[in-house]
Amino acid sequence: MNHRDLAEVLSRAEKFLAQGEPLLAYDAASEGLTESPNHVRLRQLQGLALARSGAAARANIILKTLHEENHADEETLGMLGRTFKDLAANAKRSADRKELLKRAAEIYGDAYKSTGGYWSGINAATMNLLVGETDRAAALAKRVRAQCLQEIEDPSGDSYWELAALGEVALISHSLSEASNWYVRAAEQGKGRFGDLQSSRRNARLILEHWGTNARWIDDYLRIPNVVVFAGHMIDRPDRAARRFPPELEPAVAKQIQSEVSDMNPGFGFASAACGSDILFLEAMIARGAEVSIVLPYDRDEFIRDSVDFVPNSNWRLRFDRVLERANHVIVASPQKLEIGGIAYEFCNDLLLGLASIRSCQLETNLVPLSVWDGMTGDGPGGAGSAVQNWRKAGLEPRIINLGKVTGGGSLLPGRQRRSPRKNQKSERRPSLQRFRSRIVSILFADAVGFSKLSEPEVPRFVQHFLGAISTLSRRFARSVLAKNTWGDGLYFVFSDVHAAGRFALALADLASNSDWKRRGLPAEISLRIALHAGPVYEFDDPITGHRSYSGTHVSRAARIEPITPRGQVYASQAFAALAAAHAAKDFVCDYVGQTPMAKGYGTLPTYHVRARRSKAPPDR
Repeated sequence: MNHRDLAEVLSRAEKFLAQGEPLLAYDAASEGLTESPNHVRLRQLQGLALARSGAAARANIILKTLHEENHADEETLGMLGRTFKDLAANAKRSADRKELLKRAAEIYGDAYKSTGGYWSGINAATMNLLVGETDRAAALAKRVRAQCLQEIEDPSGDSYWELAALGEVALISHSLSEASNWYVRAAEQGKGRFGDLQSSRRNARLILEHWGTNARWIDDYLRIPNVVVFAGHMIDRPDRAARRFPPELEPAVAKQIQSEVSDMNPGFGFASAACGSDILFLEAMIARGAEVSIVLPYDRDEFIRDSVDFVPNSNWRLRFDRVLERANHVIVASPQKLEIGGIAYEFCNDLLLGLASIRSCQLETNLVPLSVWDGMTGDGPGGAGSAVQNWRKAGLEPRIINLGKVTGGGSLLPGRQRRSPRKNQKSERRPSLQRFRSRIVSILFADAVGFSKLSEPEVPRFVQHFLGAISTLSRRFARSVLAKNTWGDGLYFVFSDVHAAGRFALALADLASNSDWKRRGLPAEISLRIALHAGPVYEFDDPITGHRSYSGTHVSRAARIEPITPRGQVYASQAFAALAAAHAAKDFVCDYVGQTPMAKGYGTLPTYHVRARRSKAPPDR
């Protein structure tokens, strides 16, 4: 990679981090490292991106490695200290938390001692305060204050970090009034730099919690705008029997959406792009300069035919193209549309909620659902009413623009049922599909690493002990297992929900990695590669086996993840990670791995590492 290309990659990674896009920053840094694998700055940025995306343990490993290679600059030490601080925040035991904070204080202190940089100095001061070294914290903060006051004497440069550090110094001395003055100035300098604002806000919250002050105090100064997830009705089709959103209501609905968006002042929006409410929401967000992410339920051309370009003499197709061009991210949920029911739209809504949840967690800001809805249920899965119900199940209270009020027909009672004029799915199915259903499932594929090297005497022992142990484990999850099968060394499970799939995958990985296989007459190093995915599939009775079976393009996608998974690990698709976030999975975490080439030329897809939700002090190597 030449100097110009390298500089461009570095610039993109740093820009994405400042904007609060750690996943994109990680991809940019990883792209550069494929050509320059030992580049220190790229490795630092990769580690920082992982830390900001929540993968503190993986970030810790990258930065520890740099430190062990004798890179003791302020950036490496400071970022390494940050990973210990993040691990402390996730620690379950107070003793572990204190140990990790002490380690962070030591590393930040070493960086400040060797470099004199105010950035490591203020972090050293904060960490010392948190572990009870109050006098040392005050002394460090005093030195940092003098440095930063000198730095900001030049008004022409970017002083965000100096101003934020001065705010932190004031908080360490428990002076909220002085801190507010510095944070107001820092916020002015840091407009749009949501990643930087969030980083400063996290430290401020730690100090406020230490003093027993409301940690939300800092939110009045370092504001990160809301994330909005949206669902709403389409413009009525010309042949719709019951009027719901006729074209003549578009101006009124657009005005209501603009009013809601203005009131919420969001910075990030997630929606699909059907004609009507979706496009009106996206246009309102783009007009405010917000970041928008669009999820299409299936292939773009087919979606346009189904959900965009059906109103005669309208410009919805042109507006669809415009919002997609302006979108920050466009994701196609499924390569093709299932022919049964509205499950593709239900999956799309789940993805929207999950991706919005991930974004709000990254930035530690509010997630607000917004819907244009007539207040009635009955239009089947994937509609606005279904989305509202799912949001409420997730503990979110949506803001609703009631189409009944817009039409002047009065308030319609949420939950009131009506018979849909066009959703009698059973009567619409082709005769050949009468015995098929569709549903969203979680899919696991696993492969035994080392199976091909087994001798003939070892094969029966593999079946008896290795597969036997897995069979015993699977019985603990019997209620959630819809289907299971083996092919030699390959495992295939279908689960009814992401929670069970994730917990089973981790228990399976633990079983394979920590059992004494040598004692059972098997190679000690035998292990598993485990892959997870979620998506809509066909459900039917297999005419050959007579068992309930599941098939579709999403089963194929799950199968392509397993070969690229490292031995002993559990990898998952973006869809699985999003549904885990949408359904608030509590027992495991999905850490971003990057854009990964799939097996058999299946393309490059975002991939996640699934790990148990626990944190302990990592060993010093």
